[in-house]
Amino acid sequence: MSTYRNFTVETDADGIALVTWDMPDKSMNVFTEEVMDEIDAIVDQTVADAGVKGVVFTSGKNAFSGGADLTMIRGMFSLLQEEQAKNPETAMQKLFDVAGRMTWLWRKIETNGKPWVSAINGVCMGGALELSLACHGRVVSNAKSVKLALPEVKVGIFPGAGGTQRVSRLANTQDALQMMTTGQTLTPQRAKAMNLVHQVVEPDQLVAAAKQMIKDGLKPVAPWDEKGFKVPGGGIWTPASAQLWPAAPAILRRETAGNYPGALAILKCVYEGLQVPFDTGLRIEQRYFTQVLRSTEAFSMIRSLFISIQELGKGARRPAGPEKKKFSKIGVVGAGFMGASIAYVSAAAGIAVSLIDRDEEAAAKGKAVSEKLVADSIGKGRMTKEEGEKLLSLITPTADYAALSDVALVIEAVFEDRQVKKDVIEKVEAVLPEGAIFASNTSTLPITGLAQNSKRPNQFIGVHFFSPVEKMMLTEVILGEETGDEALAAALDYVAQIKKTPIVVNDTRGFYVNRCVFRYINEAYDMLIEGVPAAMIENAAKMAGMPVGPLSLNDEVAVDLSQKIMKASIADLGEASVKPERMALVDKLVNDLDRRGRKNTRGFYDYPAKPAKKSLWPGLKDFYPQKPAAEVDVTVLKQRLLVTIALEAARTMEEGIVTDPREADVGSILGFGFAPYTGGTLSYIDGMGVKAFVALCETLAAQYGEHFRPTPLLLDMAAKGETFYTRFNPYGAVTKAA
Repeated sequence: MSTYRNFTVETDADGIALVTWDMPDKSMNVFTEEVMDEIDAIVDQTVADAGVKGVVFTSGKNAFSGGADLTMIRGMFSLLQEEQAKNPETAMQKLFDVAGRMTWLWRKIETNGKPWVSAINGVCMGGALELSLACHGRVVSNAKSVKLALPEVKVGIFPGAGGTQRVSRLANTQDALQMMTTGQTLTPQRAKAMNLVHQVVEPDQLVAAAKQMIKDGLKPVAPWDEKGFKVPGGGIWTPASAQLWPAAPAILRRETAGNYPGALAILKCVYEGLQVPFDTGLRIEQRYFTQVLRSTEAFSMIRSLFISIQELGKGARRPAGPEKKKFSKIGVVGAGFMGASIAYVSAAAGIAVSLIDRDEEAAAKGKAVSEKLVADSIGKGRMTKEEGEKLLSLITPTADYAALSDVALVIEAVFEDRQVKKDVIEKVEAVLPEGAIFASNTSTLPITGLAQNSKRPNQFIGVHFFSPVEKMMLTEVILGEETGDEALAAALDYVAQIKKTPIVVNDTRGFYVNRCVFRYINEAYDMLIEGVPAAMIENAAKMAGMPVGPLSLNDEVAVDLSQKIMKASIADLGEASVKPERMALVDKLVNDLDRRGRKNTRGFYDYPAKPAKKSLWPGLKDFYPQKPAAEVDVTVLKQRLLVTIALEAARTMEEGIVTDPREADVGSILGFGFAPYTGGTLSYIDGMGVKAFVALCETLAAQYGEHFRPTPLLLDMAAKGETFYTRFNPYGAVTKAA
């Protein structure tokens, strides 16, 4: 038997070769060039060995595989850049060949003449699911950890290793399109119902069941290679398809506003592929994949949502000196909604939490938030009763600060008031062990000011969570002027332990995310004041790729919070810092009409009792003379909403608040859903070119105000032909050739 670095191959007495994928030095199996070469060799070896009757392919790790490796994706972009520079004529052919490597290797497995069964024991994503679909049999463990998905559309591409062709020949077309265009995650049971897997078995029966399929005479031929194969539902030219296909692009446009080339390519691959022989379908898919890979959207999304998220999650910004910390117990002070939710995500990561509030009753009320979240998770089958009980047993509500005497980290989440926070800092530091870190979950108060109340400002840091904490993946880690490396390292280690993505931000009013969010909301105020109908503002935002309109978002964060922030701004920075028309609009809503947002069921929207849906408040149109819809340019509305946010992100880079473009991009997408197809705020600028962005800003400034004026940094970058990723090149980050 040949030896492989990433696989072991053992043939049993029945002539069944068990191929176990277990990459050394990796926590998860991923595809690399070496892995592909070894799979290629294993196919040749098992075909040549007359003693081998069939192959079972499985994983030696908890998960099956997460799909492609970062380095492989990077390699594709590097190849494209190098070839484009050297020989543009052959660059496309080279990229086409690289894009097809996995496609034709999986096809080689499918047509090798001996039966292969994929035994899926854990998470199986992307190319790994496509490999499994090319096997003749698929057996899946029913363990809770098993998830199957083709999530490529979420990072700007699509399943390009046969996924679009095989899923649409196994499942009915509507389910296939739904799964691939949304990147939906399937349970083993759902995958079986969709006909994507053959059996779902107990985890300890997995390999035995896979071997049994071969013993039972599994044919080494894919259904579509059999004579007379019919597509589920009869293919494209049927009455059912005549109903589905005219609607499909319209549904996709409703969901994506035409912003995602990868999603549209899935429709084309399935529609065209189902009308031709299978190998031709694969070639069609390979062509579209090559085309999408060259788009700005794919490049920007892969860089931010695949590469940068992983790099930041693995501690790209962690100082090298301090030792890695694993927290077994922390303290959370303030058992209100935020503090209670922080306690929940910490306990969910196996960390014991002392949850402190002014009295036992308030602390217990905080734990009740976790009890409700656990009950919901158990009800939805996401958690067992035992797991829920274990999680809740880790949270101890108390009014006694002495409970913090043995913790390495305390997170303060009390009311946004300097005096209240000062009192808490003093009480905590009276009992806190010497090396412990104090983190403040503040969303508006600068950390340096709060740290002045601390006896050890070098161990004081901001850790800003977003609501709802259990769902939002981003955390802003904020450095005060005196925050030391130990505190930064500890904060990043904690954020990694609770499986969130951190961005490191220097101290400023509103930090990074909220500064951008309020630019978005303020632009909507300006539009309302100009007489743009509210519905057009909200729809333009969605067409621009934002998950929610700015007025809807303002209702979620509370209209009176906007009022407080504006008042604080006037108090600290003077009258000129807030446009009087914006202040008047917010004052009228809050003071005169008591419309504070979702929390009191009245804001820009009305919130009737369920099941009725929220709707824009009709009274808004009486605030200002309305422009006829025909006079409003939706393209300009879209530009204004995205440009004002991107400009603010550029300002934070210029001011040194954010220092790494990866964090500006990832923070904007995870923090408030900034149009993901752009790759984030700075990728949006880089994607159109800084020169073009500056010209667009100048045009908007001339018509809509000085806040669109490009900054000195942008003017300098435009003159030098730079991008954010070349000027502030993060270590090893991918930059696209101009």
